[in-house]
Amino acid sequence: MTTISLTASEGSLRQLKELYGDKLDDPVWRITSGELYKIIIKGDKPGDDLVIPFKPNRAQRRFMKRMHHRNVILKARQLGFTTLIAIIWLDHALWVANSRCGIIAQDKDAAEIIFRDKVKFAYENLPELFRMWAPLAKDSASELMFAHNNSSVRVATSMRSGTLHRLHVSEFGKICAKYPDKAKEVMTGSIPAVPTSGVLVVESTAEGAEGEFFDMTQRAIAQDDQGAPLNPKDYRLHFYAWWDNPEYTINPEGVIITDRDHEYFDRIEATCDIIIRAGQRAWYVATRDADYPNNPERMWQEYPSTQEEAFQQSTEGCWYATQMAVMRKAGRICTVPEVDAPVNTFWDIGNSDGCAIWFHQRVGLEHRFIRYYEEFGEDLRHYVKILQDTGYIFGKHFLPHDAEHKRLSDDNRSVKEILEGLGVRNIEIVPRITNITTGIGMTRAAFTQCWIDETNCKQGIKRLDNYRKRWSPQQARYLDEPVNDHTQTAGPDALRQWAQALDGGMLNIHAVRKTKTKARSWRTA
Repeated sequence: MTTISLTASEGSLRQLKELYGDKLDDPVWRITSGELYKIIIKGDKPGDDLVIPFKPNRAQRRFMKRMHHRNVILKARQLGFTTLIAIIWLDHALWVANSRCGIIAQDKDAAEIIFRDKVKFAYENLPELFRMWAPLAKDSASELMFAHNNSSVRVATSMRSGTLHRLHVSEFGKICAKYPDKAKEVMTGSIPAVPTSGVLVVESTAEGAEGEFFDMTQRAIAQDDQGAPLNPKDYRLHFYAWWDNPEYTINPEGVIITDRDHEYFDRIEATCDIIIRAGQRAWYVATRDADYPNNPERMWQEYPSTQEEAFQQSTEGCWYATQMAVMRKAGRICTVPEVDAPVNTFWDIGNSDGCAIWFHQRVGLEHRFIRYYEEFGEDLRHYVKILQDTGYIFGKHFLPHDAEHKRLSDDNRSVKEILEGLGVRNIEIVPRITNITTGIGMTRAAFTQCWIDETNCKQGIKRLDNYRKRWSPQQARYLDEPVNDHTQTAGPDALRQWAQALDGGMLNIHAVRKTKTKARSWRTA
């Protein structure tokens, strides 16, 4: 059977050579000509789907010309990069023996759709001679393996085993935001499986200004700005804005484009040296107002105009936007030296898990925050170990009022009692306030005395920047209450304990020496 299969395959290849000539040796022609690969275009209704020859759009052609060994694509929605790369990978597997090509999707459903509608569909719709030349040795729900050359294309949510000559990580920003453990696995297991001679493509719309995709993109942006030659391990940046897609245009009649909108488009035109026509402006405004009303961040993420805008965050509805802007302008978010003075801590402790701690020194009239720490899913022993490892001489540890409440547990102790049992001394309980907005007001006022270390408090700064009011869709406005998400509020709530303690006269000025020393013990008497 093997001999017959090989003979049939070789015969089919001879016919293909006779039919297409030397063009078959050119991968660019094979992929872009529209003669070999087909794609399916989903219609608005069942049965409206169209099967058309694949011809790359403008953004896809730009990417093919600039493709490097390591690539990071920051993009707007629906530019077709997963389709493009699925076809590039399929073509590579068909023509290069013993190749392993993989696509990592954000979840199982996405993996099934990519495999079925992009990889397998493209193979099954090849001209018959191609399928006779490259019959399947394996056809599973996630992998095609070819009998004529032992190459394969696989789509899954994770890939760790063996060498991957071609790897595409689809929507990595969303993987980082929703599945941080999976993102870590991609970084530590899947990406290292791609040799320097291989090709890696990490692609996504933006998903917040943190995480592995954000960090990877920022490094690529910095490298691109420097203009230095890339080595095989460097990531080449590919940015594709919404205005890269010629389909993003509509009839502007009836679409209200304000003067403010036109100012925005004019600014993008000047920045990017482009022209944004009336139909494109109408499409952008209509899409924003229909799909992302009162949510500019989401529009920037899904349809960015510039690479900086993709990760931009709106300050509308942020409690401390003005105060943080003033601090940055005054240079009070900076490198804050640690001095030879006691260190106070200010805590927020969640009901079930999660804890945030600010480390503070008072130097004259300055309140200096030298470190921030947060973690979730750990018990109090973990945080005590963090205190021990700093080597600081501690002054006082300020806990929120509910730290004195008894907890339902085997020993029915409060947080304060548990910490004292673990050796933490000089615990102060910050009195309860009747209205949280009063405490937020105290914090706003106290920012004028505040200095924050930009490196050791990086995560805490992000929490303060993003501390938001809750949005009410029914009232179409921000309410004077924080969002109900402890992961977002723990850091700001911990800082609020400082402001409330300061307002209540609980902080004393400590003498400061000129030199910094480390304590022999982390405990205080």
